[in-house]
Amino acid sequence: MSPITLLLIAVGLAMDAFAAAVAISIALRTVTPRQVFRLAFHLGLFQALMPIVGWLAGSTLGAAIATWDHWLAFGLLTLVGLKAIGTALGSPSREGPRNDPTRGLTLVAIAVATSLDALAVGITLAMLEVRIWYPALAIGVVTCLLTASGMALGSRLGVRWGRGAEILGGLILIGVGVKILVQHLTAG
Repeated sequence: MSPITLLLIAVGLAMDAFAAAVAISIALRTVTPRQVFRLAFHLGLFQALMPIVGWLAGSTLGAAIATWDHWLAFGLLTLVGLKAIGTALGSPSREGPRNDPTRGLTLVAIAVATSLDALAVGITLAMLEVRIWYPALAIGVVTCLLTASGMALGSRLGVRWGRGAEILGGLILIGVGVKILVQHLTAG
């Protein structure tokens, strides 16, 4: 596999993480370096681990995984998106503490949902007899960098456009989930 092909695959896989990072940082409004690190690290880690898991599973489990991975990604991203919209529409006072999606189960749900297509890539790489370690590392690093970039962009949008940007962020997460679902249902 050429380095250009690998880079294109990595960027393609990282776009869901980038969109999620934009949406999350819009919801947070004020983004700390710690939040950027947590989100970028975890999304990059999951994006690097999923192709390895897919590669190990190989083509044996490929059909079984492919029948439900898109539904899981759609469900997780829709729930997180609806929660962001609900928070934005909830109370007119913005004084209270906000839920931090870069922590806990929300972080894990986002990391899993945005990395499920990397699992399928790992299965494909196994069928092509490509060694997985270098592609997995490249996919993880690219995802980490694009996630941090998405957080920077989203935090600027959130400060500028407030509640409307937060609602848009929730809609983006739902849109990413719908995109994953539609791609899998219309493929093949």
